[in-house]
Amino acid sequence: MKTIPLDLRGLKCPLPVLRVRKALGEAAAGSLLVVECTDPLTSIDLPNLIRETGDAIESRPGEGPVLVFHIRKTASADPREPTP
Repeated sequence: MKTIPLDLRGLKCPLPVLRVRKALGEAAAGSLLVVECTDPLTSIDLPNLIRETGDAIESRPGEGPVLVFHIRKTASADPREPTP
């Protein structure tokens, strides 16, 4: 399993979610994304994205200026993509 760090500090909505979506699309199943961000809206937007993709948030951030999410890539493909 690979750990993929994503430093998204300083980016504002919707950029953190778009970058996480792209990273999940490129990651192999079982990979762990460690996402650091400072936009408070990501605490709402990232869980919504993960619900869509079928992946898993293993840990959510507490209080503080930097929010850190641990996201496990569980799905082998984006469920919104049609199967051939």
